[in-house]
Amino acid sequence: MRVRALIHRIIQQLRRDKRTLALLFLAPLLVLTLMYFIFNGDDKDPTLVVTDAPTQMVEQFKKAKLHVVEKKHYSVHKLKKSGDAAWLDMKTKKLHLLNDDPTIAKQVRMILSGGKPTNEFKAVYVYGDSKTSLFDTFSPLLIGFFVFFFVFLIAGIALLKERTTGTLDRLLATPITHGEIISGYLIGYGIFAMIQTILIVLFSIYVLGIVSNGSILLVVLTCMIVALVALSLGTFLSSFANSEFQMVQFIPLVIVPQIFFSGIFPLETMATWLQNVGKVMPLYYAADALNSIMYKGLGFKAIYIDLLVLLLFAFIFYILNFISLRRSRSI
Repeated sequence: MRVRALIHRIIQQLRRDKRTLALLFLAPLLVLTLMYFIFNGDDKDPTLVVTDAPTQMVEQFKKAKLHVVEKKHYSVHKLKKSGDAAWLDMKTKKLHLLNDDPTIAKQVRMILSGGKPTNEFKAVYVYGDSKTSLFDTFSPLLIGFFVFFFVFLIAGIALLKERTTGTLDRLLATPITHGEIISGYLIGYGIFAMIQTILIVLFSIYVLGIVSNGSILLVVLTCMIVALVALSLGTFLSSFANSEFQMVQFIPLVIVPQIFFSGIFPLETMATWLQNVGKVMPLYYAADALNSIMYKGLGFKAIYIDLLVLLLFAFIFYILNFISLRRSRSI
């Protein structure tokens, strides 16, 4: 009887908690739907740009699993800009491999060699080298992800405790303005978020040995902006949670979908509408910036747009925090 009473109480409690029920049943369906569309995308053949090649050779390449494009004039700069897999210059017998995805670079080499190692073409790698692994290309985004995830979770739960313990209500009863409250919380938690960010970056590069070909200062700057986005988003979403459990429930809705669009899975194979979905997620820009710095060794000029978009996200979430605080005295 006592067990039955306990079961009845739990069922009634969950029935009254509509938010928990929605997250419990709808969140898995959302994630599964995203995974379905991502893994069922059409595989695209790597693009090979060819210059000064005989027609017979070009036709032979076209019969392989390559998208061959003939050009009269081409360069490594154009290869970087276009994002094509490789450029074969028959005049110099050089095969320029972009190598932003080592798996595709190896695929192109195997196709051109007929499945056998060959020295017919001299391989020149734009990014990395022949020993570059797939992990080297997405390890930078792992740094951004962990910064984003832990700052989001800790900031959201910390502000939630401030609200549930009544601290925030007492602050609202003082002459302090809503803007000052939001700014104070963001700066206060932001100090610890910056320390955490620096620790993660330095540990990843100097202890774990994650590849970093660019400026360490740019890596830290990017991660700090990512932490700012996570901080403002976490504090905003905490206004919709009544317990730490509900805050954790936002993870499959907010964090997990972003992983799919951060570069771990190739965006080129996704449907166009799905690629556009990824472009409204902060981690998409964070991953692009960190990959450009750490793997490709590029500078500020290559990432400033990503950083501006991330700052825009942070500003939007700050405004939403302000609106949420004004609408209710107990956010």
